[in-house]
Amino acid sequence: MQITDRKENPILNRVELSWEWRHAGQATPTRTQIIEAVIKMEPGATKDRVLVKSVNTRFGQPLTTGNALVYGDRESLENEPKYLLKRHENLAPAPAPAAAAPAEAPSEEEVQIAGGEE
Repeated sequence: MQITDRKENPILNRVELSWEWRHAGQATPTRTQIIEAVIKMEPGATKDRVLVKSVNTRFGQPLTTGNALVYGDRESLENEPKYLLKRHENLAPAPAPAAAAPAEAPSEEEVQIAGGEE
């Protein structure tokens, strides 16, 4: 990935990046791969504050271009349109599931056998 343009936008508390990615012999990069590349290239960027705005691959060429936004804080990112935020929901780190307490075995009185009496 190569950054072709970088603009700081202090009013919206973000950095706007234009990029291009040459991927000869490989598939078009995924949104997750793009976010990881932006994190490596932009100091202070984290996965939950990077938004891939657009991705465009040219037919017959191993070249993908696009725009990414790196926000200074999560609250500023929440001002983006809901459809863009929805695209990134499954990419954010999932919270760790709470450990469930082991269930107790039911007592003999609570167990009912279907099909009649014994």
